Amino acid sequence: MTRMHSLRRSLLLSTAVLTSAALLLTGCSGAGSKAGEGADGDVTLTLATVNNPQMKDMEELKSSFEDSHPGIKVNFIQMEENDLRDAVTKDVATKGGQYDIVTVGSYEVPIWGQNDWLMDLTDRAASKADYDVDDLLPPVRDALTVDDKLYAVPFYGESSFLMYNKEMFDAAGLTMPEYPTWQEVGDFARKLKTPDVSGICLRGKPGWGEMFAALTPVVQTFGGNWFDKDWNATVNSPEFTEAVTFYTDLLKDAGEPDPVSTGFTECLNLFTKGKAAMWYDATSAAGSVESPELSDVAGKVGYVHAPVVKTEESGWLWAWNLAIPNTSKKQDAAWDFVSWATSKEYINLVGTTLGWSRVPPGSRTSTYNIPEYKDEASAFAGITLDIMNAVNPKQPGVDPQPWVGIQYVTIPEFQSLGNQVSQDLADVLAGRDTVKNVLDKGQALAQKAGDAQKK
Repeated sequence: MTRMHSLRRSLLLSTAVLTSAALLLTGCSGAGSKAGEGADGDVTLTLATVNNPQMKDMEELKSSFEDSHPGIKVNFIQMEENDLRDAVTKDVATKGGQYDIVTVGSYEVPIWGQNDWLMDLTDRAASKADYDVDDLLPPVRDALTVDDKLYAVPFYGESSFLMYNKEMFDAAGLTMPEYPTWQEVGDFARKLKTPDVSGICLRGKPGWGEMFAALTPVVQTFGGNWFDKDWNATVNSPEFTEAVTFYTDLLKDAGEPDPVSTGFTECLNLFTKGKAAMWYDATSAAGSVESPELSDVAGKVGYVHAPVVKTEESGWLWAWNLAIPNTSKKQDAAWDFVSWATSKEYINLVGTTLGWSRVPPGSRTSTYNIPEYKDEASAFAGITLDIMNAVNPKQPGVDPQPWVGIQYVTIPEFQSLGNQVSQDLADVLAGRDTVKNVLDKGQALAQKAGDAQKK
């Protein structure tokens, strides 16, 4: 708990002076029993969320909730992933009260729950019979539970895999194995690269949840990691260096034109427009990739396990979840929406309204037993479930680690550490720095974070 209080103090210091816009928004949400109520007594919930396709679908379908819950309106504030993390972290840490519902990742939930920033949903979820909390996918639910308390519920869960354009592979006479190595993928990407098409799309946008969500599992399968089992930093180890050098070289040789500006959303756009032959990223992307309304390559894509080097698997484990800050004055209404948006009812609504390939994956076991979903999502549903159940968040790499997590380190300091090292690696991609120099600087930063865990 000492580290949690340290995080709170550092966040308070860093956000002591909020922008006038943020102050205005906070003032609008207000305090007191009438916060968020209009003249007619209606409650307006403010939901902060990432601008991923599944979240946009939720906003599109919110009228169904509002029709069945007269008096409750939901105002969506959608942000790019890095901006969302920054805005929500500042708000909950300073008790700003700007948001009634927040979209948070598996990394934040246990830390924030222990720090008393999030509402305990355990009793509410258990007492709502038709919610069926036991149906939540066990690995995802476990990541959101601390000391037997459930602090968030999953909107969708994911691992990672490699997507490839089958037509491009056939035209080039290439065959993708079910369990490719990174060396094989690198060779494919360089052969498939053309002036108009990237051989592969990889996240290069700075951010611990952008670049390093993809890069950390690569480091782990190469045999490296952020720390050893005793919290000694290993950022400039030979294995970490080899993995980062491979990743940045591959981006330079066969990646997208502007990797520093490219994260999940940008790779999704490139791949679905046929501008990339391969894409290594989240399994949750497949619903959009296979939607004829959203993708030019629907029906033309193959899915295989994330590439490996020294490990049997290299997928990550993540969920975007809905949580209610303790500062919200409208927690009952907020739970009404949260329980609706993460329910079996909502999954059926998406399937029947927008198409079964767009159903939020990886949140509920029952989703994978829906005949329509199994049929429409047959290209990716099975492999998604297999990978999510096969990955090992206790030891995803070659060596033991003193935390539970794959693409992140579950300590408050990792957010700043990952952000800084990824920002420095952007200079490598731009040709302004070397991998060695960046990782040597990262080693010093990581050691400070590791030393804090030894106290």
